[in-house]
Amino acid sequence: MKPGRVLPQTFFKRAAPEVARDLLGAVLISRIGGHEVTGRISEVEAYLGRDDPASHAWNGRRHAQNEGLYRPAGWWYVYLSYGMHWCANLVCTPNGIGSAVLLRAMIPTGGLDVIKRRRGSVAPRDFSNGPGKLTTALGMTRAHDQQPMRISEVLVRMSAPVPEDEVAVTPRIGITRAVDWPLRFLWKPQ
Repeated sequence: MKPGRVLPQTFFKRAAPEVARDLLGAVLISRIGGHEVTGRISEVEAYLGRDDPASHAWNGRRHAQNEGLYRPAGWWYVYLSYGMHWCANLVCTPNGIGSAVLLRAMIPTGGLDVIKRRRGSVAPRDFSNGPGKLTTALGMTRAHDQQPMRISEVLVRMSAPVPEDEVAVTPRIGITRAVDWPLRFLWKPQ
């Protein structure tokens, strides 16, 4: 796939761990509120849907708050975590599985003044190094839930592939179930 191209829906019609790994290094572009912010995805976690005890779709759970998780591949699923932080996911695999990739962190590359206004007086290294920090930096909220990424205010463009020696795979963090599953992918640029 050519770098710079917005990721097509077919990119997301694969297993969440494959999508997660391939999202590392991809470019996020937010144009929310008329302000552009860009960054490269540096940390993600895969959630496998109804067969994953840590997933919001575990055992086929379905309700108004997780409906975005059941949208087509390549759509946004944005939910509120702990009543205070928005978390952005991209839905994977066919409709109805409830599989997605959580965007956990990005390396900001543009719009640093906008991020600073949105994030307040935090050190630049803390601008977007967590799922709630990332959505705040981008300006994402529940308003972006259940939207096709390709026509939303936040796009994901392909970049050059991240070399294998710059990728770490670890168990997911901040969860209480399936804590040992190696579904967290981190990019550590050298």
